[in-house]
Amino acid sequence: MTDRQYILFYKPYGVLCQFTDDSSNPRPTLKEYIDIPEVYSVGRLDFDSEGLLLLTNDGQLKHRLIDPQFEHTRTYWVQVERIPTEESLQQLRDGVTIQGYHTKPAIAKLLETEPDLPPREPPIRFRANIPTAWIELTLTEGKNRQVRKMTASVGFPTLRLVRVAIAHLSLEGLSVGEWRSLTDVELQKLRLKVLPRRLR
Repeated sequence: MTDRQYILFYKPYGVLCQFTDDSSNPRPTLKEYIDIPEVYSVGRLDFDSEGLLLLTNDGQLKHRLIDPQFEHTRTYWVQVERIPTEESLQQLRDGVTIQGYHTKPAIAKLLETEPDLPPREPPIRFRANIPTAWIELTLTEGKNRQVRKMTASVGFPTLRLVRVAIAHLSLEGLSVGEWRSLTDVELQKLRLKVLPRRLR
């Protein structure tokens, strides 16, 4: 039996959340950064999003983390066009309707200062006459391009999107493109959170 692997990776912008790309114009994939066989991402980050990715070959843990009924948290720092109002933040907290689906309640707050993140390559489009702001958004679900659709629905399009945490796991200590294995303490805490007692 293959040893179980649990990996945290700081996915760069412009990298696919998979190990192969069979398209006619192949794009960078996880294979260029991670050389461990048969691990798969738990959930996804879009090609144009950055940040924390958890990879594993532990099928039980992966299922519990991606199944929305178990509601584990994912936290994002989101740079948006213009300055969100308290009313728009409350709409995000209450949930918004996207293509007939009403999102679950979220935690949304305006960051007072720009977060300390490495520059994105390429940088976002800058327009001098349109201010930007950063929101911290914590969700318990992960629909396709959900964060971008949520901010757009309340009038503040997403410019840059960085996932900074999955449950208690964070980007801390990782540089863009780096990965590391979970510590024993991190893994035990994760298993206690997401697995029933009989599977821990």
